[in-house]
Amino acid sequence: MTAARPGGRLRNILGGSAGNLVEWFDWYVYSAFALYFAPSFFPKGDLTAQLLQTAAIFAVGFIVRPIGAWVMGVYADHHGRKAGLTVSVSLMCAGSLMIAFAPTYAQAGLLSPAVLLLARVIQGLSVGGEYGSSATYLSEVAGRERRGFWSSFQYVTLIAGQLLALALLVGLQVGLGEQALESWGWRIAFAVGAALAVVVFFIRRRIAETESFTNVAASEQRKSSGALALFREHPREALLVMALTAGGTLAFYAYTTYMQKFLANTSGFDRATASRIMTVALFMFIALQPLAGWLSDKVGRRPLMIAFGTAGLLFTYPIFVALEQTRSVTTALLLVIASLVIVTGYTSINAVVKAELFPGHVRALGVALPYAIANSVFGGTAEYVALWLKDAGHERWFYWYVTAIIGVSLITYVRMRDTKHASRILED
Repeated sequence: MTAARPGGRLRNILGGSAGNLVEWFDWYVYSAFALYFAPSFFPKGDLTAQLLQTAAIFAVGFIVRPIGAWVMGVYADHHGRKAGLTVSVSLMCAGSLMIAFAPTYAQAGLLSPAVLLLARVIQGLSVGGEYGSSATYLSEVAGRERRGFWSSFQYVTLIAGQLLALALLVGLQVGLGEQALESWGWRIAFAVGAALAVVVFFIRRRIAETESFTNVAASEQRKSSGALALFREHPREALLVMALTAGGTLAFYAYTTYMQKFLANTSGFDRATASRIMTVALFMFIALQPLAGWLSDKVGRRPLMIAFGTAGLLFTYPIFVALEQTRSVTTALLLVIASLVIVTGYTSINAVVKAELFPGHVRALGVALPYAIANSVFGGTAEYVALWLKDAGHERWFYWYVTAIIGVSLITYVRMRDTKHASRILED
């Protein structure tokens, strides 16, 4: 059974998207609740020092993502997108369970952060494989005329996962209070993530395989998928994915996961207020994704990426400086929303752009591995670099760093072909 039939398309898109939502909920719970569980694993030092140590482990999760992207990308190219999605959510469930029941530093000493580190490594392997499999699945299952629109739901669900993590945080802040949440309440979030992953495991077992993979599997001249083959046969496309990802992923993590900490640790808002600002902003961010994806089906992918690169280059530094100085919740919310409007030009269509660059036999790996490498270098280290520069007394250098990397990606957007008109997804 394939996902190409119109009657089953929506069902399979929703099934694949639901799994992606839970994957990213589990991933972002760590960042959303770091303000509360950091003292349990790293009791010494002030808040910045504790967040710096949790950010280091957050970055380690990104370092192993290329390994997950490589292994799971090859697996998905050989055994199917559906199989890759099922394995990735199983790994995420295991990592969430480990954190939910991890001992504190007071209970187990250095074993405590070691368990946290191992759990994030497992989750990093999971997310490394998830991105390529889900981006490929959603791009292949969508029809040619609405591929930008339907593939945008990868980031709709990615952001929804982050939003649900923040919404759960706000709910627990209200229901439990700060003291209980810091003592033990943060464990609830990881337990919820593990339970949802079990549900998604069974959902993903019921979705259909894509027509693109079915055709590749049936080919008598089927080519193999592997990292060496990818960079040997498609070096330009692989390097292009890394270059276009760098600025987009750094901006995304600076404007979203780090922004919550920035509002609390630099702007001076209390933790609950920072969480609420980000919850409202991310809700609006979700609504922008399908609109921008739909627009890319009309005008092309390249104009949207150029718009992101130009606006990011011009406005990243002013937005962060303004957020430093404001004490108004409304002003902070509007500034955060402005940054998210800017990055929508990348987030809404980056999955389909990458999928359209590669032929079917190497598509999952081609999307996943170069992206994971760039994401590890720039996205995964965003929080650590920001906090390290703040700790060193040069916080504004981070704003220039984000601006510069966006500028590098802008050059790539200007020079590349529009994949809407040169897509290598041949079906439908």
